Amino acid sequence: MSTKNFPPLNEQMDAIRRGTIDLINEEELAKKISKGRPLVAKLGADPSSPDLHLGHAVVLGKLRTFQDLGHEAHLIVGDFTAMIGDPSGRSKTRPMLTVEETRQNGKTYIEQVSKVLSNDRLVVHYNNDWLGRLTFPDVIKLAGSYTVSQMLEREDFHKRFNEEQPISLHEFLYPLAQAMDSVEIRSDIELGGTDQKFNLLVGRELQRHFDQEPQCILTMPLLEGTDGVRKMSKSYGNSINFNDSADEMFGKTMSIPDSAIYKYFLLATKVKDIAEIKSVLESGEENPRNIKVRLAQEIIRQFYDPSAADNALQRFEQMFVKKETPDDIEVLLLPIGSECVVVDLMVETKMAATKSEARRLIQGGGVSLNGEKVSNERATLIPTSAGVVLKVGKRRYLKVKSA
Repeated sequence: MSTKNFPPLNEQMDAIRRGTIDLINEEELAKKISKGRPLVAKLGADPSSPDLHLGHAVVLGKLRTFQDLGHEAHLIVGDFTAMIGDPSGRSKTRPMLTVEETRQNGKTYIEQVSKVLSNDRLVVHYNNDWLGRLTFPDVIKLAGSYTVSQMLEREDFHKRFNEEQPISLHEFLYPLAQAMDSVEIRSDIELGGTDQKFNLLVGRELQRHFDQEPQCILTMPLLEGTDGVRKMSKSYGNSINFNDSADEMFGKTMSIPDSAIYKYFLLATKVKDIAEIKSVLESGEENPRNIKVRLAQEIIRQFYDPSAADNALQRFEQMFVKKETPDDIEVLLLPIGSECVVVDLMVETKMAATKSEARRLIQGGGVSLNGEKVSNERATLIPTSAGVVLKVGKRRYLKVKSA
């Protein structure tokens, strides 16, 4: 394939650089692109958890960029490596999964990534196909290509070693197994989060060991969740999930702190006017709420379509804006999965003096949850990451969110 089938080199490099933390190294990547053939862009998918969220979409979106530029996206479903468990960022050994568990999770994973990746120029691999064939002598030879001291250069291993926390020998095999994926598909560039940098570098070295041209490395930052503090995770209750409805996506996006707006635009969308958005946010010329509305719509368009984004905006405005819900509502954080009785909550937060008064307010139609009247005196509330708005009377509001 000739270079005329690809965008100009500088255009490709600009698109690839956007939002990245590490790009090792740019000169090598430019040379690979200049050869005029589709690059093999690799991303490893850990199917230990079948639920994907916007944090996963950051690196998947970058893989889609390679597809849009005319290159091949190679998705490695780690049905073999997931049995080991990626130790990245872990303070203890992860439980091992069975092949059946990883295969089932892998199927769900593929269904969800199709919302981000194009089917064109997409190749899906299962690394059990080659790693599962290795004999014990093969594993010994593979283990001989890296030293224990090299493994302990990895931050999480080094920390656990110094703190005398257990490190199982099989965890040392994970980076080597992931690196063998790069050797198997002759990867040109491997993508990952910043927590994957060590693993990606091992792939680069192992390719040299097998007399292959070493892959380039691209890492993307981790995206904080809707709380703006901790990394996005379903277990933290701060995630915007691939399988959320358009309304849920809209509400959760509107709940992010203003300080996170630019980063979400940069990492979770492909808008062209990113510099202008940053300038407007820094100048304070426009209400951040309006900018968040656009962000929510951009995210929904990627997972659904423009009409779904417009409908979600309309329903959001009907529920919150037209009911004149203020922006500066007091927020109450409750544990994930907790459930509280509305009457008790009203008393505890002083929105009603007594339980009797709280019941009278409910009976009189003066209490609502997310714009819907509460008619049952035994009604309960389950906090969400986006927040449930409790309204009492005309002007008393409380947003209850999961912590």
